Order: sequence, then structure tokens, then C-alpha cells
Amino acid sequence: QVRLQESGPDLVKPSQTLSLTCTVSGGSITTNYYYWSWIRQPPGKGLEWMGVITYDGRVYYSPSLKSHTSISRDTSKNQFSLQLNSVTPEDTAVYYCATRTTVGSGYLEVWGQGTLVTVSS
Repeated sequence: QVRLQESGPDLVKPSQTLSLTCTVSGGSITTNYYYWSWIRQPPGKGLEWMGVITYDGRVYYSPSLKSHTSISRDTSKNQFSLQLNSVTPEDTAVYYCATRTTVGSGYLEVWGQGTLVTVSS
């Protein structure tokens, strides 16, 4: 069973960089056809997909966040990471990492528990 765990600071100052890491266990991030995403949910708002890194290292971003978001991976540690530059209080949210793959005619989706990051001075 694949498991994901987010880690990183819970408080970031405005204009700084928010960095989070997702550690994956029970499976490899290079396994074919697994897609590894970052999603966030600001307080009182809906889920926002931020971007994805594929099993073979391709990265795709939400157009609205592309200018200050970076997603990367470390295959030796079986981790993938998120960097969000020049954060503002509007970036305060619960950040989730998640994976999805197709299984037969359906799909398997696994989420981390999420981590609350507050942007405040």
C-alpha cells in the first residue's frame, strides 16, 4: 500500500519561499503510470490542484501558479517536493501530496494527511 507523508515548516513569512517534501513509502515514485501531485486547500475554500510530476519526471503546473511554483523529485530518497516562491498570506492552506494511477477501468488515488502552512509575519 502506497503511503505519502508531507513535511516542512508550518509557518512561513511573506515574500519567502515555502518548501514542502512528500515522502513516499510502499512504492516507487518511478513506477510506471503513477502521477504525483500537490494540492492545497485554503481555509474555508475548495481544493486547488497545483501541479504534478510524472513517473518519468515530466512536470506540469496549474497555469495560475506556474510563475512561482516548482515541483521536483529525488528518486534516491523516493521523495518529491514543492517550492512556492514569494508567498503571501493568501498562500496559507493545508497542503496535500497525492498520487493517482489507473487500475483496470478505474483509478487508485492515495493522499497524504496534509500539512497546514501559515504565511504570516
